[in-house]
Amino acid sequence: MADDADRPYNRTRPAPAIRVFALPTFRLPMTFILEWIQYLMGLAKPDNLRQLVNLAGPWWVCYLILFAIIFSETGLLVGFFLPGDSLLFAAGLLASQEVFNIGILLVTLSIAAVVGDAVNYYLGLQMGQRVFEKGYLRFVKHSHLMAAKDFYERHGGKAIVLARFVPLVRTFTPFVAGVAQMNYLHFALYNVLGGIGWVTSMTLCGYFLGRIPWISHNFEKVVIAIVLISVLPIAIGMFRHWRAGRRVSAENLGLSGAGPGER
Repeated sequence: MADDADRPYNRTRPAPAIRVFALPTFRLPMTFILEWIQYLMGLAKPDNLRQLVNLAGPWWVCYLILFAIIFSETGLLVGFFLPGDSLLFAAGLLASQEVFNIGILLVTLSIAAVVGDAVNYYLGLQMGQRVFEKGYLRFVKHSHLMAAKDFYERHGGKAIVLARFVPLVRTFTPFVAGVAQMNYLHFALYNVLGGIGWVTSMTLCGYFLGRIPWISHNFEKVVIAIVLISVLPIAIGMFRHWRAGRRVSAENLGLSGAGPGER
């Protein structure tokens, strides 16, 4: 095994006070699956992710695991529950402590995000409009799919970029774009811009803010605040769109209720 000096990051032993974040043991199939889901979601916490670095063996294995999580969260409909923003922030935070190499992180996870959306687009393209029928996709909540459809119809191509910063919508929007048969060259442009922008912004936030002790001690609050700030412009736009729709509906209702001489 190579010395630590030959690795692109420095491994650190977890503090004794931290509870060991152990890999799930094999049990009954459903219990085993639920334990793995809980384990993967727990990797969004820096302490747990740090312990994975110590358990995973060769230096590249951790990058491969992070690649798989980001790819699944963006590329597979069933991956909507996986950590995205929080995982990127946590990885960036640990990179500031030399647990990860920030350059390798940015390149690896940007590729994962872009390839994931491309796969999701292809799945939507192959399945077609029938996926919007309630109950057709048993493993996907219909309301999540319809929310992504509404988001895509409202924002068009730029939804591919905007959705990167909205949990749940991020997973389903490229799929909906494929169902709608969006021009692939246009999709690819938005996909690359959105994927690189999302990974870079969230990871570098963790990298630079993670050097502040208060940020490290209040990790979950900071991630929630960052997600809310990134979603705020989109939420304001959606509220304005909803309010404009209500105003038009009220005007149409007023016209339809008026008599012939009042029009």
